[in-house]
Amino acid sequence: MGRWEPDARERLVRAALDLFSEQGYENTAVAQIAERAGLTKSTFFRHFRDKREVLFGGQDVLADLMTGAIAAAPADARPLEVIEAALVATAVTFTDERRAHGPQRLEVIASNDELRERSALKMVGFAIAMTDALKQRGVPELDAAVAAELGVLAFNRGYERWLETGGDFVEVARRTLGEVREAVASLEAAE
Repeated sequence: MGRWEPDARERLVRAALDLFSEQGYENTAVAQIAERAGLTKSTFFRHFRDKREVLFGGQDVLADLMTGAIAAAPADARPLEVIEAALVATAVTFTDERRAHGPQRLEVIASNDELRERSALKMVGFAIAMTDALKQRGVPELDAAVAAELGVLAFNRGYERWLETGGDFVEVARRTLGEVREAVASLEAAE
């Protein structure tokens, strides 16, 4: 494949994931990823800041989609209805390409302490962004934080379910958030 071909980003992702799986994340260099993809190291850096970004790129886009949906939700919507809108808004990023790479991406992350920590920080970032957006709507701080954390839980579980079953992420996210809400209700009933 020539260096000029338009699928450079996809080639870099595939090469990185394959190398991470074969020899470990920590044993893989950017130069190896570029070489495996048939590209140059400078092409890699045009698409990614570092090799972690192959796994975690797009976090800002997701956070922007979430907070934009929270801001745009109807004024009378309850916090968890607003969180549902935030999860639904992320569906545009859940493409067939993302689904194809998802299981391998999760395996690579699970195999490395640094990557697991980075993944957890990503989720904290989502929770903070959603909490702040809810507070801007006038939701009390504790209520906003709880709703955001439940949203992150539903997002994570929904993503894993979507990787396993496919289908429409909107429906998966709604169903998963419904299950989270039922779990909260059952906890309250058990007291």
